[in-house]
Amino acid sequence: MIPPMIPAHSSTNTLSEDHTMHRKLRTALFATLALIPLAAHPAPDSPAVPSFPTPDAAAQALLQAARSSDPKGLDALFGAEGAALLSSGDPAEDQRNREAFIAKATAQLSTETAGPDQAVLYAGPDHWPFPIPLVKTAAGWHFDAAQGREEIINRRIGRNELYTLGVINAYVEAQFEYANLDHDGETVAEYAQKLASSPGQHDGLFWEEEPGQPSSPMGPLVAEARAEGYGKGAGQSVPYHGYYYRILTRQGPDAPGGKYDYIINGNMIAGFGLVAVPAEYGQSGVMSFIVNHQGKIYQKDLGPKTAELAQDIKAYNPGPGWELVATGE
Repeated sequence: MIPPMIPAHSSTNTLSEDHTMHRKLRTALFATLALIPLAAHPAPDSPAVPSFPTPDAAAQALLQAARSSDPKGLDALFGAEGAALLSSGDPAEDQRNREAFIAKATAQLSTETAGPDQAVLYAGPDHWPFPIPLVKTAAGWHFDAAQGREEIINRRIGRNELYTLGVINAYVEAQFEYANLDHDGETVAEYAQKLASSPGQHDGLFWEEEPGQPSSPMGPLVAEARAEGYGKGAGQSVPYHGYYYRILTRQGPDAPGGKYDYIINGNMIAGFGLVAVPAEYGQSGVMSFIVNHQGKIYQKDLGPKTAELAQDIKAYNPGPGWELVATGE
């Protein structure tokens, strides 16, 4: 969960500056919150997880399973509950973090006991702690996914929600950049009504670059997403770092200025909004976010029915229950 009143990027930042700050934010999160654990496919009920004679033997088994292309190896190590926990609902993110863990663990892998019956696995030169502890029983040492559940979810949600704030700020800057250019020959300063442009058009915040044509406002963020393994198809309904995004074209009665549409005579000239919701509530995120052209971001926990309730969010309307997170002031 995000604490209230996190400073936003300055409204004078360019999209490039915001993108750079976004990268720095991600680097800082990597160091402080650490990586999400390995990706694995949910498995049906499985027998008891295997035990090992020493914590180091268990650590090596984990690295071997991570390197394998067969997801059943990880499923076996952590059991059905662990396998479900390790899937964030974002395949690209899961794969990227799996590869990052392998790189860390290949460079350095160690274990330290935390009492007579528990041990912690550390990966990489920075001594990153694996969130699922090793527990000793009469049969030997095994990974206890139940004990690691809260830590896994907290790390994932914390990182995804902070990343989402960076994306939202980048969206606000991109809309202002878009409005500074005439994209349809109507000489009207308007905001984009779509995230991805129609083929051959500049009617969204992103379009494929062509010689002699201006770069799209969201080009840097899309390029980063592609480098991270997200699909190249624009407009695909896939989560980005655990969140879905949708443009809002009007605001409600609780917004400054009251209720009105941003679209006038087919052009979105009176403002813009955005809603971001977790792909899997409680797994990829908890808080939902809204923002408008004033740059003020609000958050709200919509609960287990987030996916259903989010479909009803048609306007930027920070009414009761919405908490201010950041401003563009």
